[in-house]
Amino acid sequence: MKTTRLLRAVAIFAVIGTYVAVSSKMELSRISIPLPAASAADLSAPAVDTATLLADVRTLSSPEYGGRKTGTEGNLKAQAYLQKRFEALGLQAYPGGLRQPFSFTKTSIKGLFTPGMPYKVDFPSATNLVGFIPGSKKPERVIVVSAHYDHLGERDGAVYFGADDNASGIGALLAIAAHFKANPPQNTIVFAAFDAEEQGLQGAKAFLAKLPFPREQLAFNLNMDMISHNDDNTIYAAGAGHTPSLKPLVEQAARRSTVLVKLGHDRQLVAAPAVEDWTHSSDHGPFHDAGLPFLYFGVEDHADYHRQTDTFDRINQGFYAKVASLLIDMAGTLDRNLDAIAKTRN
Repeated sequence: MKTTRLLRAVAIFAVIGTYVAVSSKMELSRISIPLPAASAADLSAPAVDTATLLADVRTLSSPEYGGRKTGTEGNLKAQAYLQKRFEALGLQAYPGGLRQPFSFTKTSIKGLFTPGMPYKVDFPSATNLVGFIPGSKKPERVIVVSAHYDHLGERDGAVYFGADDNASGIGALLAIAAHFKANPPQNTIVFAAFDAEEQGLQGAKAFLAKLPFPREQLAFNLNMDMISHNDDNTIYAAGAGHTPSLKPLVEQAARRSTVLVKLGHDRQLVAAPAVEDWTHSSDHGPFHDAGLPFLYFGVEDHADYHRQTDTFDRINQGFYAKVASLLIDMAGTLDRNLDAIAKTRN
């Protein structure tokens, strides 16, 4: 996640220090939703099976999975685990099965100048896991709920476990699927566990390039990446800056949660020079490029981001459970209000 990290450096380099500080403060103030904590009587967000939620993250980020880098044995183990979880949840498969293999070649300019680093690397055996629950009223219309399951693998003998990035998103995806299996959605919901996000959003790109359903049926993407590690009880929702009709829907779900939800990180750099734009920071980026509305939920970078210390014991378990409940509620809110979501962009 957070493939736009370089934009921050560009912004800082391009803007005078005082202007950066002032504009940053003004922008973050403008985009925040300072929602009060809901009282017990007001809370109606769906319950989440916390034990299962945490078990999924603990398993995928365990040493046995070796950091889940695309093409590795640990990644294959993650695929097998997710297939079993999809099957246990009763998700339906498109023709060809739950596994959707793809291949790609990654190029790196850095490889031209770094001894021992190749310019091109082939990934012949990447795999997305895709299942769905048919809609009860409009099965021909599709919402894609997505999260990537790959991570960085091993580097110099050290495992990068990827508990927050992004076993946490996968745990929430499975929790949302369990909810809709018990409470059938109005629209068809596709659950996509993407591979190779860390290699340049390749799983999402491959999915969109070869959709298992007609392109005109695809209506929306809800993506999750890094949602379990924040000491301030805060989660960001990006996407409403491009599709303003999403803002009241996010606010509706946020009022039913004790998590502080903030809108933002979806404005162009020229408009907000000191605020990172996450429009292409994870797998929602290719959906946006395809002209589709999206919501992306994630935390800001923390000390364990892309480090060996991104382990299960470092996530905020209570916060994570509340975010998962929020996201179940958000998915249901989107499902009920899809007709009202304008596809126009700012």
